[in-house]
Amino acid sequence: MSIQRKATIVSSSVACVLIVVKFIAGILSGSVAILASAIDSLLDLSASLFNLYAITKAEKPADLKFNYGRGKIESLAAVIEGSVILVSGIFILYQSFKKIIFGSELARIDLSLYVMIFSLILTTALVLYLSYVAKKSKNLVIKADALHYKTDILSNAAVLMALLLVKVTGFSSIDALFGIAIGLYVVYSAFGLLKEGVLVLLDRALDDEKLNAIKEILDSEKQVESYHDLKTRQSGNTNFVEVHLVFNSRILLRDAHDIADSIECKIQSLEGNWIVITHLDPYDDEGSQACSI
Repeated sequence: MSIQRKATIVSSSVACVLIVVKFIAGILSGSVAILASAIDSLLDLSASLFNLYAITKAEKPADLKFNYGRGKIESLAAVIEGSVILVSGIFILYQSFKKIIFGSELARIDLSLYVMIFSLILTTALVLYLSYVAKKSKNLVIKADALHYKTDILSNAAVLMALLLVKVTGFSSIDALFGIAIGLYVVYSAFGLLKEGVLVLLDRALDDEKLNAIKEILDSEKQVESYHDLKTRQSGNTNFVEVHLVFNSRILLRDAHDIADSIECKIQSLEGNWIVITHLDPYDDEGSQACSI
C-alpha cells in the first residue's frame, strides 16, 4: 500500500472519531459552533473516502484506454473537496446567523471544552502527518487534505476560545460570532483549493521554477541550435514536457537522436516524475504548418 493511500485511511479514521464526539457534545450543549464543526468533520469523512478512491485509481498505470494514466482524477478530487469545504463554510455561516437572530443558551460547557481540546490535539497530529506525506509524495490530493484539516485546527481553536469566553462572560452569542469567523475563513480557503485543482484540469503550464530548470537544460546543449513549441502540464504527480529541438541539417539522425535522449534524461533527473517527448527539426520551422491540405 502506498504512503498516499495510508494517509487517506488515517484521515478517514480520524474524521469518524471526530464526527462522533462532536455530534454528541454539540447536541448535549446546544453549541452551534460545535455542531458546525461536527458537520465539517462529516464532510471531511466524505472527502477523505473519495480521496482514497481517487488515489487508488490514479495509481493505476497507463493502459490502452487511458494512455496518459489517470492522474487527473487527483485534481478532480481536489476540486470536489474544495466544493465540500465551500458548502461546509456556507452551512456554518447559516447556522451562526440563525443563532444570532433566534438565540439559544449553551449547556454542559465543561464537556464541550474537553471535546474540543481532544479534537484540537487529534487534528493537529493528523495535519503534521498529512503535511509530511504531501511533502514526500508531492500528491495534490494529500496536499488538499492537509489544507482542509489545517482549517479545522483553526476552527477547533476558535470554537474552544468561544466556549471559554461564553463560560467566563455568560454571553452565548459569542459562540455564534466565532462561528461566523470560522465560516468566512473556511469559504476563503475553499476558493484557493478550487482554483488550484481547476487550473491543473485545464492543463496549466508548470510553475516558473520547473520551467526555468527545463530551459537551462535545453540552453546548455550546444548542438541544439534552438528550440520551440515548449509545452508543459501536470497530471497527478507526473510532469509532461513536449519540445521541438532544432539541429543543423547536416547532423546525422543517430547523433541528433542521442542528444535528444540525453536531454530527456537530464529533465527526467529533476525532482518529480517526468514524461518527456522531443521532436527533431533539421531547421527552425516555428510558426509554420507541418501539414497542408
